[in-house]
Amino acid sequence: MEFSNQIAEVKVSYTPNVPTSKLFKIACSKDAYHLLKANWDMDRIGFVEDFKIILLNRANKVMGIFHAFSGGASGVVADPKVIFATALKAGSCGILASHNHPSGNLKPSQQDIQLTNKLKEAGKFLDLPLLDHIIITPENYYSFADEGML
Repeated sequence: MEFSNQIAEVKVSYTPNVPTSKLFKIACSKDAYHLLKANWDMDRIGFVEDFKIILLNRANKVMGIFHAFSGGASGVVADPKVIFATALKAGSCGILASHNHPSGNLKPSQQDIQLTNKLKEAGKFLDLPLLDHIIITPENYYSFADEGML
């Protein structure tokens, strides 16, 4: 049997640009909301849904924010494979999921609840917990963790 040497090389890396001692620590959902709001494109928040994940180290310090998906005015499709591939590639120890509701309604949809449950179960299996899922608007936020939904 002859093997081809024309195989793609796979590289996995994460290059932090901030020393660990200076990383922002998330202690509660309010911290996450303020961080997300400061890093959200406010010109889009009332226009289309975006989905982001916050990658955390073991001490709940923010390793980075990944803009994972963009959707339309009434929804965004988030692929758990991409979410966890990103978190695993970065060596994250926990994730916070987030998306905005352009309508300003903070109530989670059935799709939001189903995605949260799917991410929660996948995180358990990978030992990479989903610590919260936060829905944001310019004025306020909804935390699945705070509401006992995780």
